[in-house]
Amino acid sequence: MGAWARAGTGLAPLSMRLTKPLFAAAAAAAAAAGGQHGGTSKAACADNLVFSPLSIYSALFVVAAGARGRTLNELLKALSARSGKSPAKSAGEMMQLADCTCNMMQLSKNVSNMMKRARPDGMRTPQPGAPRLAHACAIWHERARTVKPAFRNCAASFKAVTRAVDFLRNPEEACKEINSWVATATENLIDSIVSPDLVNKNTRLVVTSAVYLKGRWATPFDKERTKDKFHLLDGDGDVDADFMRSSRDQYITVHRGFKVLRMPYAALEDRMAAGGEGFLRKHMPERRVEVGEFRIPRFKLSFDGSVVHALRGLGAKALFDPARAELTDVLEADNSGDPPLFVSDVLHCAVIEVNEEGTEAAAATSIIMKWRARRPSPPPVPVDFVADHPFVFLVVEESSGAVLFAGHVVDPTK
Repeated sequence: MGAWARAGTGLAPLSMRLTKPLFAAAAAAAAAAGGQHGGTSKAACADNLVFSPLSIYSALFVVAAGARGRTLNELLKALSARSGKSPAKSAGEMMQLADCTCNMMQLSKNVSNMMKRARPDGMRTPQPGAPRLAHACAIWHERARTVKPAFRNCAASFKAVTRAVDFLRNPEEACKEINSWVATATENLIDSIVSPDLVNKNTRLVVTSAVYLKGRWATPFDKERTKDKFHLLDGDGDVDADFMRSSRDQYITVHRGFKVLRMPYAALEDRMAAGGEGFLRKHMPERRVEVGEFRIPRFKLSFDGSVVHALRGLGAKALFDPARAELTDVLEADNSGDPPLFVSDVLHCAVIEVNEEGTEAAAATSIIMKWRARRPSPPPVPVDFVADHPFVFLVVEESSGAVLFAGHVVDPTK
């Protein structure tokens, strides 16, 4: 479903740029899990990946609405929303914020159009057989703090709800509320995304974004599936997998070194144009062709972890640095009394299942903002001074600094 990409919001470039670092993160996690259970690194290298660019993108753009300076500049560059330049100041910075809001409004409009395409008759509920598609955002702030109106309004462009929770005195209950919202937004495919070890009394605000999709193929597969060999990368052998087969015409294009298959969902086949930015648009099939042998595997994938390392790799670094993060447009300054905010973690969960009937998928992103906790000064460490070796001495009149006597001791017994 590539309608969002035609407006050039940056989702397609973000997808490509995140794939490699997220794959590496998933492989590393699988390797660690495999090591704990006697597994091998080879299994980790073949690890699968699923994530939602829309969920990550929309959550980060909400955060960008409260950012300034280098933090904003790096975020927009990472999201492919603008070219890399030195951080703008004053009027230039306002232009950046205006561009950010414009991009957010465009993405919000595109998401809205996606919903209308999923409800082609303009009904509040999808027509029978049409895909179910939902996208939701929320801002969860410490109830003793006030969200700035401009930040709230930018988030509202994604229909984001704003809710006050008690991070300070009851972070466990706040976690339950956030996880309940995520479970509802993803039809319980994702039942939790935050935990009290990550969201605690130092948390001041959390941004969440969720996506859910359930669609039937325009041309479902027969239930009869067969086992066949699926060949792994780099000659690592093959595995037996369940394949789905069909003899009906399919949307396929053949390019040098690869093929592209487009499988539309029911009720959208005639409404969804082949879309995408750049590479996707150029290579997407637009008409059906007769097929000879046609088989694709059933699969079910999931991802659950932090994407901070991946975002750092895209250049968004100041956001995560307590000393450099500029998130001054998130909370009101007159009633917070807190040190500056920074993002302590960006968590992402995604699941997808593809079978004979269609696709069901969900994803959620959680961006956790904290303030740099004031750590109590450690007690002074006792200092030893044992003059049991040669030393220099000075006798100084402190008010004038005059050195009255000077010398050194090599052997105090003489």
